[in-house]
Amino acid sequence: MRQTTVIRYTTRPEVADENAKLVEDVFAELAQTRPAGLHYATFRLGDGTEFMHVLVAEEGSTALTDTAAFQRFQEGIRSRCAAPPQFEQATVVGSYGFGDI
Repeated sequence: MRQTTVIRYTTRPEVADENAKLVEDVFAELAQTRPAGLHYATFRLGDGTEFMHVLVAEEGSTALTDTAAFQRFQEGIRSRCAAPPQFEQATVVGSYGFGDI
């Protein structure tokens, strides 16, 4: 069964660009490895310190967390954040152009 997770957090201003670079590295690795069944997007919001990640994957999938780039991203996430990231399960009501989610 597919699960949709939304993660939101605000970084400290001085590390927002570093965080964005680490996220870009994750997408570069995903573009190379092309894991099946994984739908993932990251958005930079507002003043550039707020980030939102949307992950759609089979329940229990480790396709994202197994990547070396994601592990590097995770290593310092708490120190880059102004407050702990917020995780929420979500239900897709509708989508257009987001692929087969």
